[in-house]
Amino acid sequence: MFTIDQLVAWEILDSRGRPTLAARATLRGGGVGLAQVPSGASTGEHEAVERRDGDPSRYRGLGVTAACQAIETDIAKAVAGRTLADLAALDRAMVELDGTPNKARLGANALLAVSQAVTCALADQAGQPLHHI
Repeated sequence: MFTIDQLVAWEILDSRGRPTLAARATLRGGGVGLAQVPSGASTGEHEAVERRDGDPSRYRGLGVTAACQAIETDIAKAVAGRTLADLAALDRAMVELDGTPNKARLGANALLAVSQAVTCALADQAGQPLHHI
């Protein structure tokens, strides 16, 4: 069991110069985890959807400030302070909150960033390598 105290997200650039997300999760027990989510290259019709800003004046519409906001508002309100049994419970809660089959409302990039950051925070809190979580 674990409780998320805080979720923070910001926009970074990936190795190709495209905006993507970074997130930090802080757990009630003191664990802190950071994650950087690579921007997706797949565009198939069954792919989960990244949340992009669409503002052509910033990074040709590829900015992710809306996804950052989704993490710090919608997702944080839904999961921060709530005791979760395991990582699967966190992922289920976020998928349910999104409510779309392709993660379009909150953005698959936002959900992945939170899931990865919390996983890293759990490893930090347990003093274990990530692959043991």
